[in-house]
Amino acid sequence: MGSEVKAMRDGKLSLDEAYIRFQKNELWLIGADISHYANAGMWNHDPRRPRKLLLHSREREAFAVKAKERGLTLIPLRVYFNARGIAKCVMGLAKGKQLHDKRQTIKERDTQRGLQRAMRRR
Repeated sequence: MGSEVKAMRDGKLSLDEAYIRFQKNELWLIGADISHYANAGMWNHDPRRPRKLLLHSREREAFAVKAKERGLTLIPLRVYFNARGIAKCVMGLAKGKQLHDKRQTIKERDTQRGLQRAMRRR
C-alpha cells in the first residue's frame, strides 16, 4: 500500500520479530512492523499485517526447498529501495538454536556478567 511505502521511506520499518513463511506456493513476510504514516489519515494500513513477497518462480522454488528443510527459517535481513524506487527485501536462511545451545548461551552470559561485576568491585 502507498502509506506503507511512505512510512518505509521515513525509516519506520522494524524487522525485529519478522520471518518469512512459505504458504500456498507464495512467500509471505510475517511480523514486520511498519508504523502508521502520519499524513495518510483514515486510509492508513495495518502495521503488522502479512505482506506478500514477489519473486521469480525459480527463486521462489529454490527458497521453498531450503525453507522446508528441518530447522531452517527464512528471515528478512534488510529492506532497501533500488534505483527505480522499488522496495527490495534481502532474505537469509537461518538455523534455529537447539535447547542445549540456548542453555549454553545463557550460562556464558551469566558468567560474563559475574566477571564484569567482580571487576567493577575491585
